[in-house]
Amino acid sequence: MPEKTDRSLKTLARHLAMDLSPLRDSRDFRLLFASGLVTMFGTFLTLVAVPLQMKQLTGSELAVGLVSAAEFVPMVVCGLWGGAIADALDRRKIILYTEVGLCLTVAALMVNALLPRPQVWVLYVVGALSAALGSLQRPSLEALMPRVVRHDQLAAATALNAFRWNVGAIVAPGLSGLIAAWYGVGVAYGVNVVTFLVSLALLWLVTSPPQSEDAPPASLRSLVEGVRYAVGRPDLMGTYLVDIAAMVFAFSTALYPFLADEMRSPESLGLFFSASAVGSLIASVTSGWTGRVHRHGLGVIVAAVVWGAAVALAALMPTVWGVLAFLAVAGAADMISGVFRATIWNQTIPDELRGRLAGIELLSYTSGPMLGNARAGLMAHLGGTRFSLGAGGVLCVGAVAAMAGLLPAFRRYDARTDEHAIRERARREEVAGA
Repeated sequence: MPEKTDRSLKTLARHLAMDLSPLRDSRDFRLLFASGLVTMFGTFLTLVAVPLQMKQLTGSELAVGLVSAAEFVPMVVCGLWGGAIADALDRRKIILYTEVGLCLTVAALMVNALLPRPQVWVLYVVGALSAALGSLQRPSLEALMPRVVRHDQLAAATALNAFRWNVGAIVAPGLSGLIAAWYGVGVAYGVNVVTFLVSLALLWLVTSPPQSEDAPPASLRSLVEGVRYAVGRPDLMGTYLVDIAAMVFAFSTALYPFLADEMRSPESLGLFFSASAVGSLIASVTSGWTGRVHRHGLGVIVAAVVWGAAVALAALMPTVWGVLAFLAVAGAADMISGVFRATIWNQTIPDELRGRLAGIELLSYTSGPMLGNARAGLMAHLGGTRFSLGAGGVLCVGAVAAMAGLLPAFRRYDARTDEHAIRERARREEVAGA
């Protein structure tokens, strides 16, 4: 009996252990992974330094908030256009050029910070330019993934990228805050410039075939073609709509400062923000089982329901630790949903459309949290913090259940039998054989 139990535990551990095969098998994925890890730390440095510097220069909460407002429109416009150029031009070159541009924007922030009288307008203009460049780059990065990772390893690659992000989201903000506070924002920007240079060196080594000669030029017509393709596939629309519904109704980080005050635990504010990242990190470390799941649409639905239910239960918890536990569960569910959504995208979308669809994906997972915080603030104004948190979670569960009923093709999606997945798998095998 002990030997049987021991074998069962070892089998369970193998099933849960993170699948590292993309890192072992793909040189280009290793380079992209390392570049993203370095860039993430530098990006958090700037994310911490910009609002801190704006606060130092103006002392105004409104001025700090307007930095994000200045970034929103460029993010939306360039996200869509970035998808169009990712399908029309060499994706590797787009990534390199935008990385150079992002490095130059941080260098401009560093120079401004070192001036005797730093200018406030520079933070707004450079912030908007940085958001534009990042949104131009992201679709090409997303579209490059299926080219550098085997078809059957895409879920594992997504989980590894989520792991990288979660480690950065937990560790990087604290280190960034210390560097900015101890040495000043100028030094923080300078360190970020160095991280971009390291990232550029890694990205330069990535190899990727250029786009085919018959690739459509970037235009409004090509954007419309991408939107028409997405609308024509209910399984894809399900990934977007379920995630937007989950974020709009249950994303509530704007409530955390008020929740911490109501629980008479202001020191727990930082823990509220990091709890979901901790849960997501645990889920990514134990994500080996996701590679054996084929019903990805149903997986997204279940994960989104768990996300909403966990947020609703967090609102009922009388203790800080109870709230943190359910926020961690919510973060784990969100991570699993992200893995399954990305797997559907990467395994079924044709390469010639992957960039444009990545632009649509960018809008779907960035607009939801913004709208969610707006919803949370309005409901809190009407009924209080816990009401907003709990009702949002319940509404999320209801909305996701409704989506599951209205989108049977998404609910029944199976990677083993889906025509788009079969076609893309065959195309990639043919390319690999050639």
